[in-house]
Amino acid sequence: MISQDIDIKPFNTFGISVKARQYLPIYELQDLRLIEQNQPIFVLGGGSNVLFSQDYEGLLVHVKLSGIEKLEETSEEVLLRVAAGENWHQLVLYTLANNWGGLENLALIPGTAGAAPIQNIGAYGAELSETFMYLDFYEFASRQVKRLTKAACQFGYRDSIFKNELKNKGIITAIYLNLKKQPHTLKLGYGAIKEALEKQGSTDKTTIQQVAKAVISIRQSKLPDPQKIGNCGSFFKNPEVPVQQYDTLKKQFPNLAAFSTSSPMSMKLAAGWLIEQCGWKGKKIGQAGVYEHQALVLVNHGNASAAELMALAKQIQHDVYQKFAVHIVPEVNVV
Repeated sequence: MISQDIDIKPFNTFGISVKARQYLPIYELQDLRLIEQNQPIFVLGGGSNVLFSQDYEGLLVHVKLSGIEKLEETSEEVLLRVAAGENWHQLVLYTLANNWGGLENLALIPGTAGAAPIQNIGAYGAELSETFMYLDFYEFASRQVKRLTKAACQFGYRDSIFKNELKNKGIITAIYLNLKKQPHTLKLGYGAIKEALEKQGSTDKTTIQQVAKAVISIRQSKLPDPQKIGNCGSFFKNPEVPVQQYDTLKKQFPNLAAFSTSSPMSMKLAAGWLIEQCGWKGKKIGQAGVYEHQALVLVNHGNASAAELMALAKQIQHDVYQKFAVHIVPEVNVV
């Protein structure tokens, strides 16, 4: 059922109070039939990667489809169908409880399963695309559910076809993941994970549960709880630069934080480090600010407007470019 003039502050983790002219929660696939194409449409999942800059004059479609189903199982793997409205972290906990590996490094990422492919979510050396098989996509034009393979999704670094050619063309209704049974090759290369595991006293026989525990402890130490202070996690992407530019910067800034990429021709810089070096960590402008424990996170200290947050973001971008000649761009979806 479509509602009118709904305040969507409870539906976005930044806690921005704006109204949607029309609001439609999707609990069943047949609810999708209520969507008409002759109006602007925005699809909302957990509201954890979006900044509403003003009232939304179109139809806000809130995906609440639920259900996790094991479709196939072998001695080594399982294939899961996950409805798009399922909470991502709860899904991770479910896989850990069943000793299915593959998502442990992605623990505590906010949002829903359906939003995960859009962003190709990733953390601590792992990305969704590594366990992803395919998904179901409801196409507005044909009013049909189509199946898209991994290749069709065109995954990149925090990128996919859903942020490009298929943006606003439909809704992801379910994702399918291929997970591994134990023993499972773990991703422990990210330095902070090693340190957290050592604090746990973990042995060489590290489990997926221990990895997830380490990731959760790291994230909780760096990222604020949206229930306590409005935020959407990492606001900016880590920028990729040519190796030559990296080498030049490394000479100027010996402590430059960077990571290798899939290409030998580029390096990924830590945006949080760049921002912190510009003196923004912990600073406030009005009710908008930079989180005191992680410069990559912008926060709403109370009643910040979207305009305040965007002004802060632009000032940070300006300062980073002035100091490092590096462009950083938002990871969040600004509406």
